[in-house]
Amino acid sequence: MRERIERNQLAILRLLGERAEPVSSTALMEEFNRMGIEMSERTIRLYLGEMDRQGLTRYIKKHGRVITQKGHQELEQSRVFEKVGFINAKIDLLTYRMDYDLTSKKGSIVVNISLVEEKHIRKAAGMLVKAFESGFSMGRLVGIYFPGDTVAGEIIPEGYVGIGTVCSVTLHGVIGSSGIPVRAIFGGLLEIEKRKPLRFIQIVRYDGTSIDPLEIFIKSKMTRYHQVVESGSGRIGANFMEVPGDALKSVVDISREMEKDGLGSFLKLGWPGHSLLQIPISWGRLGGVIIGGLNPVAYLEESGIPVVSKAISGLVEYETLFDFHQLAEKFG
Repeated sequence: MRERIERNQLAILRLLGERAEPVSSTALMEEFNRMGIEMSERTIRLYLGEMDRQGLTRYIKKHGRVITQKGHQELEQSRVFEKVGFINAKIDLLTYRMDYDLTSKKGSIVVNISLVEEKHIRKAAGMLVKAFESGFSMGRLVGIYFPGDTVAGEIIPEGYVGIGTVCSVTLHGVIGSSGIPVRAIFGGLLEIEKRKPLRFIQIVRYDGTSIDPLEIFIKSKMTRYHQVVESGSGRIGANFMEVPGDALKSVVDISREMEKDGLGSFLKLGWPGHSLLQIPISWGRLGGVIIGGLNPVAYLEESGIPVVSKAISGLVEYETLFDFHQLAEKFG
């Protein structure tokens, strides 16, 4: 009985965590019904009342509930075994929801959100410009968000500035929207020598982790991004994906258009049945290496600027991002 209650509470928290606005018990019930889960509105209200008392949710009069910071922490810490493969599921969800159109240059893309204290932002902005200029980033676009702004379902807290970087999952979404199946395989630590990718030295499969691999590498101080920026040799975060081999021309065309739009592209492509940076590729499939969107943030971490990052944070509109060179204008 206790386990069932805990499961249902976590299911409610997950739904609330995906919304930036308050959600009513009626809307929660309808969402559960669409998912094939039978739960009455009365039952949901009882759960919400208890979760209010626990500080996991907060009632906003006449509007519904929102998840609290404690609720977010509960989501991150509870039932870790069940969250193995969670990153894969999140990638699939966001690639399905994003709707960026290469022709109109409009729609939503997937971003990572990183928080930097306001007192560090001028120094951080200068370093980000240097990081993007090195070419080892996912595209050339960034977003800046200030205290009180809501972005990708998160509210930027007082005393911090939010930095949005294009997530490599955006490439998955654009390729997938053209009808080409995409498989996210792993995130890894990629060795760079004289500005050329050499080999993966560590990998974490998406279907075997509850945390984004690049977050792990950055927080564990395993990256050497500053060395890549300064000398052209070091270690960066990268992702590996596969698509059907017959889709080669379409995938190349899409990646070229994305590069033009500032959204980034493949670092390297490999052919069916061969190895790509010492990683074997399945027969009948293309392998693709993509630079991780959080790499410029790794530069800040390695330089002693504290950063709180959330990879694959959510969706923002393409037109809200701007070229990284404008950071200098915004922060001197």
